[in-house]
Formats: sequence, structure tokens, C-alpha cells
Amino acid sequence: MENLLEKIISLAKRRGFVYPSSEIYGGFASCYDFGPLGVELKNNIKKAWWSEMTKKQENIVGLDASILMSPKVWQASGHLTAGFADELVECKKCKKRFRKDFVEGVKCPECKGELGESRKFNLMMKTYVGPVEDETAVTYLRPETCQGIYVNFKNVAQSMRLKVPFGIAQIGKAFRNEITPKDFIFRTREFEQMEMQWFCNPKDADRFFDYWLDQRLNWYYNLGIDKNNLRTYEVPKNELAHYARRAVDIEYKFPFGWKEVEGVHNRGDWDLSNHAKYSGEDLKYEGCYPYVIETSHGVDRSFITFLMESYKEVEGGRTETTEAKKELETILKIHKDLAAVKVAVLPLVKNKPEIVEKAKEIYNFLKQNFVCQYDESGSIGRRYRRQDEIGTVFCATIDFDTLKDNAITIRNRDTMTQERIEIENLLSFLKEKLYV
Repeated sequence: MENLLEKIISLAKRRGFVYPSSEIYGGFASCYDFGPLGVELKNNIKKAWWSEMTKKQENIVGLDASILMSPKVWQASGHLTAGFADELVECKKCKKRFRKDFVEGVKCPECKGELGESRKFNLMMKTYVGPVEDETAVTYLRPETCQGIYVNFKNVAQSMRLKVPFGIAQIGKAFRNEITPKDFIFRTREFEQMEMQWFCNPKDADRFFDYWLDQRLNWYYNLGIDKNNLRTYEVPKNELAHYARRAVDIEYKFPFGWKEVEGVHNRGDWDLSNHAKYSGEDLKYEGCYPYVIETSHGVDRSFITFLMESYKEVEGGRTETTEAKKELETILKIHKDLAAVKVAVLPLVKNKPEIVEKAKEIYNFLKQNFVCQYDESGSIGRRYRRQDEIGTVFCATIDFDTLKDNAITIRNRDTMTQERIEIENLLSFLKEKLYV
């Protein structure tokens, strides 16, 4: 679809999914705020992942580690060395800086000036703790969530009486001082990760790698991602991270190319053995250092993936309004588990007090069970279109007949079918449709 990214950005702001950060002050590069609908969608993505990992899978527990940790953690993990760095080039003319792998040729992509020699640029974001800002007070905002899992490995295993194999799942913020953030929320300096570290016997690592790669692909498929829009990329041996024995990227077909949305990695025993070495703590378990199979997944990247996958434009005619038939209508055919709004309650007219009163009564009842919207502004056709555009699964219309038969009309977003449901059966009907 032409200009899909621009359409997604426009929709995201217009309908309250994503706003530019600090916009009244001119914005702040590569930072974004998630609006009322964005928060709901984001929470639903995290809920779907958390449910998959801790409820549907076996022997996985959760963790929420601190963002700030001892600098020794990052020394042991290798993040304070050149290994966690991008190559940066600076234009001699305009002084702008770019990641070397994002630049083609030797000319500045902005002003066409000459680029200088590349140099390493560490991605860690530095801060200070305590009242004095000197080297003894330096710490870092974590660039990934997994290290918090590794340093808590022994605590979790002992307190939960776990036996290998088992997993630890975590959702949390991470920060990287990206040189060239771009493509809306795909690459930013502040982001949220969903990571699971699976600890297993080294002899079982290959089998579990294949298992988790298959499980992670199925998670996307089950939430509505077309198989033709996902692919796997086996990272060549010479491109593997220093800790990785094997890595496969799960890539999505974005308008700006095939890009990674998740990685599955065999990290071997590098993390636990290194933290044992630096800390002096014995992190062997059941006689050895377990191997780690990691699934690392960006919430923000999933967010834009699901938006792009579900964004559809159809010819006018989904509503009965004449003006709607003259233009394209937007619909987010997003999976019901992820949809920000489950039900919209719509009084057919707003100048009939009995209908409005009944509609508000139903809205106040339903919002205790689902995320709902109440909308009485404009024609019913226009209101349907607004709900389609944000991906609302069902619209419940209260009309003149409701006052007689105590039933309402339920409209399905995807099929456009409408059926009459008695109000006393409404809750059970919606729960069956939305939760099964």
C-alpha cells in the first residue's frame, strides 16, 4: 500500500494511539508518547505475550528487575567495551552524525558533504546516582532487560524451587543512545522489551532453540499476522554477537523493508559463567552452567507490526451514508485480543432522552467488563466509520425498537453482519465472542 507508514503515523496521532513526545515544545527526536488507545493496544500486546509465556507454556516464571543496576553488571556483560557500540561517521560540513551501516557511499545523506573517518560510539546511556556527579556515582540506564534476569538467576531458581529446564520472563523498558533512530517507533532510544530466558542442559539447547523459534512464529500467526509477511533470517557465523552460538531473526515485511521484530538466540553459558567470574558467586546449577535460549521481542516494534498488518482501506459503502461511498474507508482488522476498544455503544439518535438514557445504562454496565467507547455524535454511519478506524470489534446500537423489545443491534466489524441480542443476554454473548 502506497505511503503506508505515513498513513499509520497520521492515524496513530489522529485517533490517540501515538503522539510525538514534547510536541508543544517542538518535539523531542525519536521519543513518542502512547495515547489512550495506544496504551490499551500496548497493554494487550504485553498481556498476550505474558499469557503465552507464563500460562500456556510450562515452567516459566516472571520477573521485574530494576532499570538501574550496579555498573559491574555491565562490565561483566561486555556492554562497557567496544562490543556494544555502533560505528559512527560525522559530516565534515554540516557536522551531523550517522551510523556507518546506514550510509551508502562517502557522502553525507543530508548535505552531500564529505564524511570523516568512522569511530566507535557506545550505546549505553550514562547517568549518576547520589548528590555528587563524579566517576564514583556513574551508572547506566539498562540497554536490555535480560541482564536483570541473569543476575537474579540463582535467586529465582532457589526461591521457586525450579529444576532445569525452566524460563524467566520479563517485560520492561530499555534505553540505547541510537545514533540514527528512524521509521517512527520502530527504532527509538527508549523502548520496551519482552524477553524470556530459557535455561536448559547444554545437550538440549539445539532442540529447545528449534522449539522456541517455532513457538514464537506461531504466536504472530495466531494473532493475525499473514505468514507471507514474516520470514526467518539465520544470522551468519561471522555476524553473530560475541555471546551467541546461534541467532535467528524473525523479520516482518515493513514498507521500509524486511526488518527484525524478534530474535531467538542460543547464548550458550556465556552470561552465567561471566557473571560468576566477575561477581565471585557460584552460578552453576545442577552441576553445570545452563545454556540460555533467549527470545527477545520489542513491544514497540510489535505495536507498529500489528497496526500495519491490520490497516485496510476499502471502497465506500460499509456505511449507509452517501458521502462515505465517495471515498476510501479505513478499517483496522486487528485481532480481537489486541483491539484497543472491544465494544462501542451508540444511541441511534441523541435527541431522544429515553434512547440516550438506555444507551448510557448499557455503556456503564459493559465498561466494567470491556474497554468501551460511548459515541452519540454524528450520523450512525459516521460513528461506525470512526470505530472501524480504531479497530473496535463490536458496535452496539440502541434504537427505537430497544424501548419496546429490550434488545439491541450488534454489528461485527469484520463481517458487517448485524444481529439482534436481548440486553439480558448481551454480556454472555460478548464474552463468548471476545474471550473464546
